[in-house]
Amino acid sequence: MRIPCPYCGERDFSEFVYHGDPAARPDPAAPDAPRRFYEAVYLRDNPAGRHEELWYHAHGCRSWLRVTRDTRTHEIFGAAFASKGVA
Repeated sequence: MRIPCPYCGERDFSEFVYHGDPAARPDPAAPDAPRRFYEAVYLRDNPAGRHEELWYHAHGCRSWLRVTRDTRTHEIFGAAFASKGVA
């Protein structure tokens, strides 16, 4: 699988670290914070098909990327810096 880094160009996935779904972190001050953190860490969806994911380019530019990938075929549809959205 090859991931198109916006800064470095197309690279092998072994240069990256998968970090899961892009999701907002629960509020630690909320009264039900332990339950929300448990759900955020352990009760995630496992979708089949086109999906947006966070990847870290650990052995490259060290950028966080939002990658759109088909989880069935591993086809990559686009990647962008995490702060910019997906291309």
